[in-house]
Amino acid sequence: MRPGLVDPVLDSQRIFRGVLDAMSSPGRVVTVAPKDPPLPPLNAASLAICLALVDLETPMWLDAAARTAEVMAHLRFHCGCRIVDEPAQARFALVVDAMEMPALDRFDAGSDEYPDRSATVIVQTRTLTTGAGRRLAGPGIESEAWLEAGGLSAGFWPDFRANRERFPRGVDVLLTSGGSVAALPRTTRVEA
Repeated sequence: MRPGLVDPVLDSQRIFRGVLDAMSSPGRVVTVAPKDPPLPPLNAASLAICLALVDLETPMWLDAAARTAEVMAHLRFHCGCRIVDEPAQARFALVVDAMEMPALDRFDAGSDEYPDRSATVIVQTRTLTTGAGRRLAGPGIESEAWLEAGGLSAGFWPDFRANRERFPRGVDVLLTSGGSVAALPRTTRVEA
């Protein structure tokens, strides 16, 4: 079994702060882990986020590319999480193959009474860069932000716009590349 976080308490706190920083400033690219992928096919940021935020009370869904015996054993051992078969059963989901990603409406969007009980979907991308790509606006963005995420399917952005229309319900998305993450909370408006 590969090791998990070197210092579980301090590393979890650092990763949590990084994800919180990304969530509070949509489109900002935040480094949360070293770039070296410690457990292929997961990139370093995806694995770090799982190790810090997923626990035995967090049902986890993995796409076909992530659903290797080694990845499932690693997450079960270090996080204690239950791996579920359907996206709608998960509180956290991990998508390694963004081109084959299920539609966001297949994940748990919470309820009108408890929108905070929705899923968070981690999507691996080839690249994350700011200053180009899609224009973002909404809470946490002073005027506008620009985010380019390489390797997403053509249907991702229209799907995310439809997800926003379900507010206060909907899922939050964490895009990862290497050791970095950028967040797309359900409140974020995305334009071409």
